[in-house]
Amino acid sequence: RGGKIAMAILGAMEVDEKGDLANWMIPGKLVKGMGGAMDLVAGVGRVVVVMDHTNKHGESKLLKECTLPLTGQGVVDRVITNLGVLDVVEGGLKIVELADGVTEAELRAATEATIVG
Repeated sequence: RGGKIAMAILGAMEVDEKGDLANWMIPGKLVKGMGGAMDLVAGVGRVVVVMDHTNKHGESKLLKECTLPLTGQGVVDRVITNLGVLDVVEGGLKIVELADGVTEAELRAATEATIVG
């Protein structure tokens, strides 16, 4: 909160094309509390999320809009997944790099969020 952290790297359950982050709760599941993620993303210079691109059912976790309770709004700068690296930019997500063996078409097919550029 004091603005002393330059960058936070954390996991997520969902990220949307506006850079909103959901990583602390799944409705209906018992949770002990929200932990420190909200503090980490508030006032930090840069937020990088590391996560799987899809859930166990093959559905995208990079969404047009998060469906889970938000940890922070518009806080994510970069997402690193098993399929590639994407930056949050105006209008959606921009592909920075593809994982080895992954095509752009495969990454796009696994992404619900708008991909720009």
